[in-house]
Formats: sequence, C-alpha cells, structure tokens
Amino acid sequence: MTRPSMHSIVGSHDLLFVTLDTLRHDVAVEELAAGRLPNLARVLPDGWERRHTPGSFTFAAHSAFFAGFLPTPDTPGRHPRLFAARFGGSETTAEDTWVFDEPDLVAGLRKAGYRTVCVGGVGFFNPESRLGQVLPGYFDESHWSAATGVTDPDSFAHQVGVVEQVVAAQPEEQPLFLFVNVPALHQPNWFYLDGATKDAGDTRASHAAALRYVDTHIGRLFTLMAARRACFTIVCSDHGTAYGEDGHVGHRIGHDVVWTVPYADFVLPKGYEG
Repeated sequence: MTRPSMHSIVGSHDLLFVTLDTLRHDVAVEELAAGRLPNLARVLPDGWERRHTPGSFTFAAHSAFFAGFLPTPDTPGRHPRLFAARFGGSETTAEDTWVFDEPDLVAGLRKAGYRTVCVGGVGFFNPESRLGQVLPGYFDESHWSAATGVTDPDSFAHQVGVVEQVVAAQPEEQPLFLFVNVPALHQPNWFYLDGATKDAGDTRASHAAALRYVDTHIGRLFTLMAARRACFTIVCSDHGTAYGEDGHVGHRIGHDVVWTVPYADFVLPKGYEG
C-alpha cells in the first residue's frame, strides 16, 4: 500500500486516531467480508491490514502508540513508521516519516500547532485513578465519563457526541489531533448480542456484535472530522483478546489472538459524508 509522505500531511490535515480497544483481527476481517460493516467498508476498500501490536494490553500498547510505535505489519522486514521521535540508530525512520523532537507524538503535534484532544473509553482513560490520568495527560484536553466507559451499551454514540462538541469549538485556522479510545469491544460486551444474558457472559459472537454497533456510529465520526479540512485517519486495535483459545480468556498474554490486530490508515477528503 502506498502512503503519502507524512511531511505533506502534518500541518495541512486534521488527524484522527481511533483505537477499537480489544478488537480481534479475525473478527474484524470476518465481519467486513460478510458485509456487516458498511461504514467501515466505505473507507477500507482493500480491507484490514494484519499487524502485530507493540503491547498485549491497553496501557502498554497506547504508551507505545504515543511514542510513534504503531502496530507493525506482520510481514518480515523493517517497516518505515509514520511518526518517530528523533533518536540515533532508528532503523524504521524513513524519508517520509514525520520526525519530532519532543518525547512523545502528542507533544510533537502540539509543537506543530495542533490542538490535541482525547476522548477516552476504557479504565486506563478514567481520571478517577492516578494511573487513569497518565494517558489522557498527554493531551491538551481530555474527556471521559461513565457514559463513554465500558459499562454503557451506547458508549460510542456518547463519545461521538463529545466529538461533535469538540469540533464545534475548534478554531477554524488551527489543525486538530483527535484521539478516540472506543471501549465497546472490551468486556463487558454481552449486551450487544440479541438474546444474550449477563450470566452467559461475553463471547466471540458478542464481540462481533459490538463491532457492528461501532460501525453504525463511526460514519458520523468521520463526517465530523472531515467537515473543516481533509483528515488523515488511523483506525486500529490496540490488542486482541481470547475467548477460550488454548484455555485462555482475556488478554495481557502472548497468544496470537492477542498480538494480531487489524489496522488501517486513509485520508478522509474534506466534506466526506459517512
């Protein structure tokens, strides 16, 4: 896949980074192929890229993401990165990589003139704990509430509502870097599957149903972010999760269903209607 030079993107485009927290690669591929993700299908004509995450759970993966280490293509080789901190000996900083001198990507984009905003989802973005303040603390502005958290079945719709307010308040001349951590795929997700019960718990099927729920609202997010100018967009998972494979349940383990994630990046043209 040919990507534009990030030197031509940073400064001229708004930036949207969406992590579909806990989304499994196999489920993402199956749902897209079956035609059950129409809004994502519009922006993913070539489907998902199969990649490996730098971390097996949310905090580790996002710490790497915000340092410029996005999920790595699973094919052999040294894969040039979109963004990289300047440091000697980097083998994945290439001609088209946007290099920053600050200690993290968010600070680098702030230095480049971006307003940086986080709309959190899972517990690592819940500021009620000191640990939950670390990742949102990278940003100029962060938003989290119980309504955007893992226990609300309409969490992503609430997050998009927050984004609508963020975009409405954005100065026209200033570029925006918006990060959204989507919690719907994370446990609990049983309530997205018709007929499921809390006692039965989460399953691979309810995980897939949660992705279909996200798809119903993600087009609106894309429309909001492309209203002012073209928007370079990254959509990926931070890690997968196990539903009984080889006896494993959950993540923060070194299993293929955890390490393998879906990834995509693309440009939303100005005025995109999702």
